[in-house]
Amino acid sequence: MLLETRGLTKSFGAVRALRGVDFTLAAGEVHGLMGENGAGKSTLIKLLTGLNQPDGGEMLLDGRPASFNSPRDAQSAGVAAVYQEINLIPERSVADNLFLGREPRRFGLLVDRPRMLDQARDLLNRYRLEVDPRRILRTLGLGLQQLVSIARVVSLGARAVILDEPTSALSAAEVELLYGVVDRLRADGIGLIYVSHRLSECYRLCDRLTVLRDGTRVVTAPTAELPRNRLVAAMLGREPGEAHRPAPPASVAGTADRPPALAVEGLRWRNRVRDVSLRVGRGEIVGLAGLLGSGRTETFKAIYGAEAPEAGTVAIAGRPLRHPRPSDSIRRGLAFLSEDRRAEGVFSQLSVAENLTAAVLPRISRWGVISRRRRDEMVQRFVRELGVKTVGPDAPITSLSGGNQQKVLIARALCTEPTTVMLDDPTRGIDVGAKAEVHRVVRGLAENGLGVLVTSSELEEVVELSHRLVVLDEGRVSGEMSAEGQNPDAVLALLSGDPGTAEPGTAR
Repeated sequence: MLLETRGLTKSFGAVRALRGVDFTLAAGEVHGLMGENGAGKSTLIKLLTGLNQPDGGEMLLDGRPASFNSPRDAQSAGVAAVYQEINLIPERSVADNLFLGREPRRFGLLVDRPRMLDQARDLLNRYRLEVDPRRILRTLGLGLQQLVSIARVVSLGARAVILDEPTSALSAAEVELLYGVVDRLRADGIGLIYVSHRLSECYRLCDRLTVLRDGTRVVTAPTAELPRNRLVAAMLGREPGEAHRPAPPASVAGTADRPPALAVEGLRWRNRVRDVSLRVGRGEIVGLAGLLGSGRTETFKAIYGAEAPEAGTVAIAGRPLRHPRPSDSIRRGLAFLSEDRRAEGVFSQLSVAENLTAAVLPRISRWGVISRRRRDEMVQRFVRELGVKTVGPDAPITSLSGGNQQKVLIARALCTEPTTVMLDDPTRGIDVGAKAEVHRVVRGLAENGLGVLVTSSELEEVVELSHRLVVLDEGRVSGEMSAEGQNPDAVLALLSGDPGTAEPGTAR
């Protein structure tokens, strides 16, 4: 075995994050690490990479006891991680990020930039990344930034690589590229720990699967011997069933004669949003479908006013929203959840309660003083309704798992009491059980008469969740279809520009 843990334990205050976890990783193996948010996956990764120290148990590398006091120690020993949130320097070039801390130098002092650029090109070409190494990292999409991050880590000579939700921001083509990289690393004898909530990826890539629940290892088995129903049962602690698959949304009726909750006509912003017109009825869930780069996120931001649209109109409940800005949108009843939790969501220095109520401080304040009672009542309500796992409202938001942080952000959007909600990939990085809870919340909003505009990086999810689909292609609406009873293959055909395979009368 390349890497092994025996009886690993870790507590944070009164919370026991790991309870005697045994885990093994063989050279040349892809080992999937599965579990709901809060199961202990992130804690195990932090112990393996030296970010935290275990309270008990031991780690072994190549059969010998190992202890890492920092991520640098772990990297020097050959253990490195790539996290789902990009952990590079956005204002530096691709080459700078690839060789940060190990730049080739001349005379021992000056950075040899021509040599660094040549080495960066060789590295990028090795992984078939068509990126100019001189480009500033922030000018790349999230998908390419993630691939650059992976290229950096594997170039460090790591023998055990941890990939934490590596495909969460990748397009289909980039996912296939990642699969090729993983297969090459496995062939080179490198062991990989693969963390993903996408079951299809794990069954495609992983040799073995380990499931954690409540800090305990509940099963480890070869992938071929662990069918999906048993895997889901182990993750959820109950028999799989309709609880983890969203039920079809209730049909919308009797709303055609009312003004739509949201109406957008001829929206344009730069070359990202070229011509978008759509309507969301009251009590209706409209899915915005499109490939990565189709303009889904940019459309949301232009509607909300986070980016100033250059043309077009936005109306909420029949009333035009002139020169939309986020503050105006919130007051008029439009809520927006960004896909980028780290950069545009959480306030990392604040508590759970402060993050949850950040958008409604005027409503829970009097003469500029926040009412602690009203704040706590609001926090307790949404923590209970969304099932947020936290030790308390004053706990740092960073103490929560990624999925629970996402729930707090959804709660922030809902506590503004909106009439229309826009959710940009709301289940990104969320486990099977948490997805079901988010789906329940979204359907509950529609049942209460709210309009919902939602997108997802998983085509099956947006089809199952929506009443109707609006398809984007390079910033333009290319089609529309009913989602009820629709086969995802028909949507995929429309995304690829071949609506002929869709059911008759469902696409235009």
